[in-house]
Amino acid sequence: MSQTDCLFCKIINGEIPSEIIYQDDYVLAIKDIEPAAPVHLLLMPKMHIESLSQVGAQHIEILGKLQLLAAQLAETLGIAEQGFRLVNNCGIWGGQAIFHLHYHLLGGKEMGWPPE
Repeated sequence: MSQTDCLFCKIINGEIPSEIIYQDDYVLAIKDIEPAAPVHLLLMPKMHIESLSQVGAQHIEILGKLQLLAAQLAETLGIAEQGFRLVNNCGIWGGQAIFHLHYHLLGGKEMGWPPE
Protein backbone atom coordinates (compact mmCIF):
# COMPACT_ATOMS: atom_id res chain seq x y z
CA MET A 1 0.00 0.00 0.00
CA SER A 2 1.31 3.43 -0.86
CA GLN A 3 1.42 6.28 1.59
CA THR A 4 -1.20 8.15 -0.47
CA ASP A 5 -3.69 5.30 0.09
CA CYS A 6 -2.86 4.76 3.78
CA LEU A 7 -5.64 5.71 6.21
CA PHE A 8 -3.18 6.54 9.00
CA CYS A 9 -1.00 8.67 6.69
CA LYS A 10 -4.14 10.63 5.81
CA ILE A 11 -4.88 11.12 9.53
CA ILE A 12 -1.26 12.15 10.18
CA ASN A 13 -1.44 14.65 7.30
CA GLY A 14 -4.72 16.12 8.60
CA GLU A 15 -6.78 14.90 5.63
CA ILE A 16 -9.03 12.84 7.91
CA PRO A 17 -10.09 14.18 11.32
CA SER A 18 -9.26 12.29 14.49
CA GLU A 19 -9.19 12.90 18.22
CA ILE A 20 -5.52 13.53 18.84
CA ILE A 21 -4.27 12.71 22.33
CA TYR A 22 -0.59 13.35 21.69
CA GLN A 23 1.70 14.26 18.82
CA ASP A 24 5.22 15.42 18.20
CA ASP A 25 7.48 15.41 15.15
CA TYR A 26 7.76 11.60 15.18
CA VAL A 27 4.68 9.96 16.68
CA LEU A 28 0.92 10.39 16.93
CA ALA A 29 -1.58 8.99 19.44
CA ILE A 30 -5.31 9.12 18.69
CA LYS A 31 -8.48 7.68 20.19
CA ASP A 32 -9.69 4.53 18.46
CA ILE A 33 -13.10 5.13 16.83
CA GLU A 34 -14.25 1.63 17.83
CA PRO A 35 -12.84 1.23 21.35
CA ALA A 36 -12.42 -2.27 22.76
CA ALA A 37 -11.76 -0.93 26.28
CA PRO A 38 -12.55 2.22 28.27
CA VAL A 39 -9.13 3.52 27.20
CA HIS A 40 -8.21 2.56 23.63
CA LEU A 41 -5.62 4.61 21.81
CA LEU A 42 -3.71 4.03 18.59
CA LEU A 43 -0.03 4.98 18.69
CA MET A 44 1.83 5.25 15.39
CA PRO A 45 4.97 6.68 13.86
CA LYS A 46 4.43 9.58 11.52
CA MET A 47 6.85 7.89 9.14
CA HIS A 48 5.05 5.29 7.00
CA ILE A 49 6.22 1.83 7.98
CA GLU A 50 3.92 -0.92 6.76
CA SER A 51 4.22 -3.29 9.71
CA LEU A 52 6.47 -4.48 12.49
CA SER A 53 7.86 -7.09 10.09
CA GLN A 54 9.22 -4.22 7.97
CA VAL A 55 11.33 -2.56 10.67
CA GLY A 56 15.11 -2.61 10.76
CA ALA A 57 17.96 -1.21 12.82
CA GLN A 58 17.22 2.25 11.40
CA HIS A 59 13.86 2.21 13.23
CA ILE A 60 15.16 1.55 16.75
CA GLU A 61 14.68 5.17 17.85
CA ILE A 62 11.06 5.41 16.65
CA LEU A 63 10.19 2.04 18.23
CA GLY A 64 11.65 3.27 21.51
CA LYS A 65 9.63 6.50 21.27
CA LEU A 66 6.43 4.48 20.77
CA GLN A 67 7.16 2.28 23.80
CA LEU A 68 7.96 5.25 26.02
CA LEU A 69 4.87 7.09 24.82
CA ALA A 70 2.70 4.09 25.68
CA ALA A 71 4.04 4.04 29.25
CA GLN A 72 3.69 7.82 29.63
CA LEU A 73 0.12 7.86 28.30
CA ALA A 74 -0.84 4.94 30.53
CA GLU A 75 0.41 6.93 33.53
CA THR A 76 -1.30 10.15 32.40
CA LEU A 77 -4.61 8.38 31.73
CA GLY A 78 -4.58 6.60 35.10
CA ILE A 79 -4.32 3.03 33.81
CA ALA A 80 -0.66 2.31 34.63
CA GLU A 81 -1.11 1.22 38.24
CA GLN A 82 -3.77 -1.43 37.59
CA GLY A 83 -2.27 -2.45 34.26
CA PHE A 84 -2.75 -2.02 30.56
CA ARG A 85 -2.15 -3.86 27.32
CA LEU A 86 -0.01 -2.73 24.38
CA VAL A 87 -0.77 -4.70 21.22
CA ASN A 88 0.69 -4.78 17.73
CA ASN A 89 -1.15 -6.80 15.11
CA CYS A 90 1.32 -7.80 12.41
CA GLY A 91 0.21 -9.12 9.04
CA ILE A 92 -3.11 -10.53 7.92
CA TRP A 93 -3.01 -13.60 10.14
CA GLY A 94 -1.99 -11.41 13.06
CA GLY A 95 -5.12 -9.32 12.63
CA GLN A 96 -3.53 -6.23 11.08
CA ALA A 97 -6.27 -4.29 9.26
CA ILE A 98 -4.40 -1.05 8.48
CA PHE A 99 -0.96 -1.49 7.01
CA HIS A 100 0.80 1.33 8.83
CA LEU A 101 2.71 0.26 11.94
CA HIS A 102 0.63 1.03 15.03
CA TYR A 103 0.05 -0.13 18.57
CA HIS A 104 -3.21 -0.38 20.48
CA LEU A 105 -2.98 0.91 24.05
CA LEU A 106 -5.86 -0.61 26.00
CA GLY A 107 -6.81 -0.24 29.64
CA GLY A 108 -9.44 0.70 32.15
CA LYS A 109 -10.76 -2.83 32.60
CA GLU A 110 -9.43 -6.25 33.53
CA MET A 111 -8.38 -8.23 30.47
CA GLY A 112 -8.06 -11.98 30.18
CA TRP A 113 -5.55 -14.17 28.44
CA PRO A 114 -5.54 -15.29 25.75
CA PRO A 115 -7.05 -12.14 24.19
CA GLU A 116 -10.65 -12.41 23.14
